[in-house]
Amino acid sequence: MELSQPSVRFTTQTTAEAPSNGVLVRDFTVGEVTGALWSPAAAASERAPLVLMGHGGGTHSKAPAMAGRAERLVNGGGFHVATIDAPGHGDRPRTPLDEREIALMQQTMAAGEPVGEIVVRYNAHLAERAVPEWLATLDALQDLPEIGAEGPVGYYGLNMGTAIGVPLTAAEPRITAAVLGLFWYDVSLAETARRITVPIEFALQWDDEHIPRSSGLALFDAFASKEKSLHVNSGSHKELPRFEADSAVRFFARHLSRDGVPSAA
Repeated sequence: MELSQPSVRFTTQTTAEAPSNGVLVRDFTVGEVTGALWSPAAAASERAPLVLMGHGGGTHSKAPAMAGRAERLVNGGGFHVATIDAPGHGDRPRTPLDEREIALMQQTMAAGEPVGEIVVRYNAHLAERAVPEWLATLDALQDLPEIGAEGPVGYYGLNMGTAIGVPLTAAEPRITAAVLGLFWYDVSLAETARRITVPIEFALQWDDEHIPRSSGLALFDAFASKEKSLHVNSGSHKELPRFEADSAVRFFARHLSRDGVPSAA
């Protein structure tokens, strides 16, 4: 007997007053996974491309940066945008391994020592758990009439969102374009990146205090995509310019929208 796939269950609904239009925000669950779906409020039932968006380490699916990027994608491109809480993030419970790795990261950073090796190891563990959750969530979202199974799908994730997004994009042929960046080179992650051929936009901070410049450049170089763009800005790890979110809107409009241009919304 086939087991039924979990479906999307909406739990709350609000309308965010984004700059040029209302944005419908619906919290949802897929099984035990919690997330949110941003949609154009005036046309929430209309078909539109879907962008999956992964959050950074230590945050959650509706963190301010996530909400801001989602609203830009909805109003600037007319997309639906879905986020989910990674394992051990948001209100999701932590395992003993989560607690140990997080404590070790905090202690290492407090001591002023390099934290990359710990972050890469822990994020790889999170990706093993998160990728199947994203696949199940995508299946469930495509059952919604306003998304459907035929529409294009993109992925947008920085920091930990890249650690999860690289194996997700490599495993999921429905994802046809991805915005990634702000993460370390790792042999295993680079091997996975070499299986990715879809268009890539990659962000790197030139003065990143955590990620060595050469490490970020090596990860970008690993992608096998014929079309890939490197966006380098001066500044520290957390100083990625906000205009990079607008660039992501244009990138997804080129690769996910029928006419290749952002929505006039």
